[in-house]
Amino acid sequence: MALIKEVDRQGRLVLPKKWRVKNKGLNKVIISFEGERLIIEPYRPVDVTKYFDSIEADVKADLGDWRHVKRDLHEVR
Repeated sequence: MALIKEVDRQGRLVLPKKWRVKNKGLNKVIISFEGERLIIEPYRPVDVTKYFDSIEADVKADLGDWRHVKRDLHEVR
């Protein structure tokens, strides 16, 4: 489906209502370029909680001091 939309003098356009309803609650989009084309896709943040407890590391630093934890993790390599 293709739509012709007006672009104002500041380069803004209104996304179609059907798209906004389908992606309700999303206030960010990803805009990519393919030559002369703009591709607009909804931005959905990645759920990082699925990665919790997926890596084990022998860290001796106090977990309350992230600077030392980071240093320990770099030494593990």
